[in-house]
Amino acid sequence: MSEAVTKEDLRQFGLLLLDKIRIIMREIGSSQTELANPEWLKSKAVRKLLDISAGSVQNLRMTQKVRFKKVLGSYYYNKEDLLKLFKDESNQN
Repeated sequence: MSEAVTKEDLRQFGLLLLDKIRIIMREIGSSQTELANPEWLKSKAVRKLLDISAGSVQNLRMTQKVRFKKVLGSYYYNKEDLLKLFKDESNQN
């Protein structure tokens, strides 16, 4: 019942452990990428990204030029819509 652990056993265990750690790190990295590039942006992030005033952000919402959501009193704007809108305007100039 008392089996001795060999160096080869330890080496295989170490390789298995490293593989598991790499898989976990890849999963964490992909989830952090999603957090770093959210689909919906808060008003403050929109103002900073596009360098526009709060009134301009409100105007985009009121004229329904971009999709938005209101969650617990905060407005969130669709990033894809914002980038497309300002890309189209820069192509017209």
